[in-house]
Amino acid sequence: MKRLDRSEIIFKILSYVILTIFALCCLYPFIYVLSASVSAKEYVDTGKVWLWPMGLNFETYKMVFQEEGFWLAYCNSLFITGYGCLVSMIVAITGAYALSKTRLMFGRGFNFMLTLTMWFNAGMIPTLQNFLAFGVTNREMFIIALGFDAFNIILLRNYFSSIPTEIEEAATIDGANEFQILTKVYIPMSKSSIVTVAMFYAVSRWNGYLWAQMLLDPKDRPLTVYMRTAIAQAVKDAGEKGVDYSLYAYQYAFIVCSIVPIIILYPKLQKYFAAGVNVGGVKE
Repeated sequence: MKRLDRSEIIFKILSYVILTIFALCCLYPFIYVLSASVSAKEYVDTGKVWLWPMGLNFETYKMVFQEEGFWLAYCNSLFITGYGCLVSMIVAITGAYALSKTRLMFGRGFNFMLTLTMWFNAGMIPTLQNFLAFGVTNREMFIIALGFDAFNIILLRNYFSSIPTEIEEAATIDGANEFQILTKVYIPMSKSSIVTVAMFYAVSRWNGYLWAQMLLDPKDRPLTVYMRTAIAQAVKDAGEKGVDYSLYAYQYAFIVCSIVPIIILYPKLQKYFAAGVNVGGVKE
């Protein structure tokens, strides 16, 4: 084993120390929110909770779970995230595959128009009027309306373009058609990039607020919109008649409940995400 000189040892020690500090800074907000959400009112409101829970109290979670609107909003979020991600990935994969082919007629023009949508857009109000004119007020239409993202298509297109054409030619000689080449060659070879883009879509759909607030009917609104409404109502009640629980703990309980699916899902996909986070950055 090669011995490290003094400068290399110092560099490694500093790197580990800095990375550890950075990791703790990223982890602390999660620990604090979780601790504050299960702490007693007097400790949370007076700012005495720093790291560990004080005066263990699960009353805010009971309140959240007992609200019928919470479970409806949670199901809406799962539906919009799951099916929305599926629809968006179908559009992204098929679009990226077609645009990665040099033999595509008017391919350069299609690529230019795709890129153009990232530079220019109609603006929020015209886009809102467009959505309303097409009846985007329910979950199904909402998924279709937001099913296209030029950046993610370009990301996958660049990765597909880097796959050697000899592999496709070999599959063609074996009698494979375009659909078989896509599903049997390109998708298996692009797992990391596809999972990475799927994560982008899933997180975007799960955390989406603005368009869901402006477009969806109340019964179809996701958890993010419901959280805002429920917290605003709790603040109003506290101002009018007072409440016997901490508003901060109530908010933190909502936050913890909203991030649970992402925390469960991300570790399982981390190996793909780490391998594909730079996909499409360089085209060979």
